[in-house]
Amino acid sequence: MQISAAPVIYILIFVAVLMLVEGIYLTVFGKSISLNSRVSRRLALLQKNGNREEVLDQLRKEMGQHLAARGIPLYSILATKAQKANIAFSPKALIGLMGVLSVVSFLGLTIGTETTPAIRGLIAVVMGVGGIYTWVNKKAKKRMALMEEQLPDAVELMVRSLRVGHPFSAAIGIVAKEVADPLGTEFGMISDEAAYGRDVSESLKAFAERMDSQDLRFLAVAVTIQQQSGGNLAEILEGLAKVVRARFKLFRRVSAITAEAKWSGMFLSAFPIGALIMIQVIKPDYFDEVKDTPEFIPACLVVAVFLVLNIVFMKIMVNIKV
Repeated sequence: MQISAAPVIYILIFVAVLMLVEGIYLTVFGKSISLNSRVSRRLALLQKNGNREEVLDQLRKEMGQHLAARGIPLYSILATKAQKANIAFSPKALIGLMGVLSVVSFLGLTIGTETTPAIRGLIAVVMGVGGIYTWVNKKAKKRMALMEEQLPDAVELMVRSLRVGHPFSAAIGIVAKEVADPLGTEFGMISDEAAYGRDVSESLKAFAERMDSQDLRFLAVAVTIQQQSGGNLAEILEGLAKVVRARFKLFRRVSAITAEAKWSGMFLSAFPIGALIMIQVIKPDYFDEVKDTPEFIPACLVVAVFLVLNIVFMKIMVNIKV
């Protein structure tokens, strides 16, 4: 029985692309850019630079550059996720990185496979672009999940700070020092902007809209209402913390209840692709008798369309809104 290693090589090259882009990212910006770091990126930059204004300018540039570049062709599909992930690479750097990874993939395919140059080039471009998209999407999901988990604790920390007599701007500064990323750097920027004269409620609104987070919108609205009509901000934020924590628990409960359906959808979506890969590995000559017929390419395109529709509809069916 003839066994082909080409599909396995494709998978390994794609995994290598993901590891390469993560390695480049950490090498260029340091370990503080990782969400696993105990020290927030803002504090790490202040320790290296010491100039608060320059650090604020750098962070604001990083956090607003992707939405500002949505006009670049084909980049709009990546801009929102890159903004939520707070990718420090500029849009031009990300596009250039796609090209570099495509070249690396092409070289890997040339060494490891015997496919024609045209097919290698097409697969290399898919790996380069798809690798960046997968990496950014993973970063965005992780960052948003961490932010949702940190927010109730951050609000409760502000409540305790307000009750001992600190002003609200000082309470935000305490959150920036005590809470790790992603909220640590974000609230640090809000604290710095307040120190330079920007209204805190405006900074919170901009932060909420940039992250497209309902919980952050609640926080911004609560602070705005208190500023306009007065009241005990500590009590308002305490109630908000309870609401946010209850919403977080509800989402986790729904996620646990629907986990089986989601994994079933993922399995049913991945099974046809996995079966095709296994056929190519175990019996690479399986389609030799029909691949030269005129119906082969149209049939492949029809199957590809049905596979894409299957993935889309499975995602719609298991994506339960709360």
